[in-house]
Amino acid sequence: MKATKITTLLVIALAFTMVGTGCRKGQVGITPIKDPKMIVRDDGIGNVPKINPTEDPTIRELGTPQDPKEFIKQGNYNVNSSALAAHVVHFDYDSSVIKSSEKGNVQAAADYLNSNASVGLRIDGHCDERGTEGYNDSLGDRRALALRDAVIALGVSADRVITQTFGENKPVAVGQDESSYAQNRRGEFMVLEPK
Repeated sequence: MKATKITTLLVIALAFTMVGTGCRKGQVGITPIKDPKMIVRDDGIGNVPKINPTEDPTIRELGTPQDPKEFIKQGNYNVNSSALAAHVVHFDYDSSVIKSSEKGNVQAAADYLNSNASVGLRIDGHCDERGTEGYNDSLGDRRALALRDAVIALGVSADRVITQTFGENKPVAVGQDESSYAQNRRGEFMVLEPK
């Protein structure tokens, strides 16, 4: 009688084992984890830091524009020289003062940036060939900085605008006459777009 009960229990246990381990054709059984280090516990999940895209500037959702101050700081941008090419600012000889006749060009650059929040601006300062190279580099820098201050005064965020001087090294007119010199004394607006 005892042997019959034991045999019956073994048959039932074997049946449960076959169902639990998936001995049917084409199915894989589940093996219980015996190593306690491998067990996943609910209490460990709370320790995983949650990432908030608004708090981490390196993470952004697809389709959202990148903040210009970030790609400008990283130098990761394309230069669009044609967007504001019609708005070159010209300066008087040996001056970084923005003439009243040129303020419309500055306003156009500020308006463009204020209506395009996803772009930045690089302002290039240029000089004619008269003067030493060092002096012209410095004058080109002062011209670019004067234009930067003017654009910022018109509502553009300062961290969206950078400057660069080329001094006398990138003339648009070759010639040693006043007409050529006047064309080369300039500030140019370059739109910076994320790559």
